Amino acid sequence: MSQTTDFPAYHAHLNELIAQLRAELPAAIGSFFRLHTESLRPGALDTKTKELISIGISITAHCDGCVAYHVHDALEAGASRDEVLETIGVAVMMGGGPALVYGAQALEALDQFEDKHLKTAGVAS
Repeated sequence: MSQTTDFPAYHAHLNELIAQLRAELPAAIGSFFRLHTESLRPGALDTKTKELISIGISITAHCDGCVAYHVHDALEAGASRDEVLETIGVAVMMGGGPALVYGAQALEALDQFEDKHLKTAGVAS
């Protein structure tokens, strides 16, 4: 990752690459997408909670793309800024210094996705 990452653009770029992988490896990538869909389906935990858990794991696993995806998807699932921030805090507690760096990236992603959402919705920031 660069010093400053445009997380909405990174998210869009990953979507393009993953679509290409899915076209070239339909069985394997399709299986992953079925797992993804079933894992995030509401059950005892709602989708928002599962996305917040995914943010925490993304941070502790040090996965840039996962941070981009799950911050985006948590907001889409209705997570509030405070819920994402508390998730970042728990991930840092569990993952230490390296998680702090990825937590900072998750904060940057949160700010960018919120800003993009406000601009898309026509709300001045």
